[in-house]
Amino acid sequence: MFDPLAFRNALGSFATGVTIVTARDASGAPVGLTANSFNSVSLDPPMVLWSLSLHSGSLPVFRDAENWAVHVLAADQQPMSDRFATPGVDKFDGLALADGPEGAPLIEGCAARFGCRARFEYEGGDHAIFLGEVIDFDRREAEPLIYHGGQYGRIMRAPTGADLEREGLAEEAGEKLSLTERGQQLLEALERVAKR
Repeated sequence: MFDPLAFRNALGSFATGVTIVTARDASGAPVGLTANSFNSVSLDPPMVLWSLSLHSGSLPVFRDAENWAVHVLAADQQPMSDRFATPGVDKFDGLALADGPEGAPLIEGCAARFGCRARFEYEGGDHAIFLGEVIDFDRREAEPLIYHGGQYGRIMRAPTGADLEREGLAEEAGEKLSLTERGQQLLEALERVAKR
């Protein structure tokens, strides 16, 4: 017997980014939702995809939308993700509502944004898969918000010497990098933890 909960937990082993997808409904009202089912598809032409539950109340809007935008959230945008994942709230309350060149509402402060012309929709089990051609994008230097094992997270890059210096953990001595007293204390603490 196939265990859906075990399957969902296994899928949670794959870390994903967190996005907000926006569009406008037939009356011009903004619609948006949180999604972590975003993926690149093609560089030539530039295409991306995302998916949405067939039970979502927003499904008709995205099925009819000629354009939509995917916003890759920055690490400090967890509250925005929660807001757009909550049904029944005015998700755009208090937000400046400018549109991107494709005509979908902009979410400010994102790590990246992809404005798309809707191209194809496929049905995949209990989800609709939307494929769009990217007609506009932008990016800023920001750490992305990630989702793993049912929780938000942040990426941890391998530190460089410059990172260690910036944090006061190391300093340059001639052509070598050496630990500061603070860096040595941290190293000793980590070694004690590793021996447990």
